[in-house]
Amino acid sequence: MSLIEAEGLSRTFALPKRTLFESRRTSTALHPTDLTIDEGESVGIIGESGSGKSTLVRLLLGLDRPTTGRVAVDGREVDATASARSLHWLRRQTGLVFQDPYASLDPRMTAGRIIAEPLWALDIPGDHRARVREVLAQVGLEAGMADRHPHEFSGGQRQRIALARAIAHRPRVLVGDEPLSALDVTVRAQVLELITELQREEGLTVIMVSHDIGVVQNLADTVMVMKDGRIVERGPTDAVLQRPTEDYTKRLLAAIPVIPRP
Repeated sequence: MSLIEAEGLSRTFALPKRTLFESRRTSTALHPTDLTIDEGESVGIIGESGSGKSTLVRLLLGLDRPTTGRVAVDGREVDATASARSLHWLRRQTGLVFQDPYASLDPRMTAGRIIAEPLWALDIPGDHRARVREVLAQVGLEAGMADRHPHEFSGGQRQRIALARAIAHRPRVLVGDEPLSALDVTVRAQVLELITELQREEGLTVIMVSHDIGVVQNLADTVMVMKDGRIVERGPTDAVLQRPTEDYTKRLLAAIPVIPRP
């Protein structure tokens, strides 16, 4: 069953004038795009910087207003112009993990307050302290760590806290915008395994934006390849990465660095 649907979705931005009499110029970040994401599906979005990956995700989450087109989540249309409170239904459905765990966490707040933030912000009923302890255990951290501040954690632990915050309100969709790129290889593998476990346990729909094709290969059922604001190839991950049909996808895969054997 389709959980997220987009029709004719596009985004253009006005560029500043270079001279007084110059006509207004625009830049297209996303050309008209149609897509569907099924409930429980894990989707990887890959492409070069500036290919439109983050723009697409922001539009799907109602964090930006499309120039044309529409987005519906669970059959309900997303109105990005609506007030923050009127979009609570969408925020309850989605959780987001950003690239830099330190920049995305308020240094003045304890880990417990950070994780509980979506619970009170979205008016989620129940025992918030108990839920914080529960998600801390889910991401492999001790309950006592709730009283610490972000600077007291390692990079990998901070990303686990960001992940705990993203799932605290029990969303149906988990979105990661380059959530592993700031981590070293060992920690990246641990967090990737954690996201896989959470998807299996919680039945999450996962959308993962990544430059790292290895991350997408290990996590995603479906991969979308983006170039210049367009989805140029989409299909089952193994099929696309092993037998790409588009020249751009082939070049992207060929650009993966390989360390020669001695």
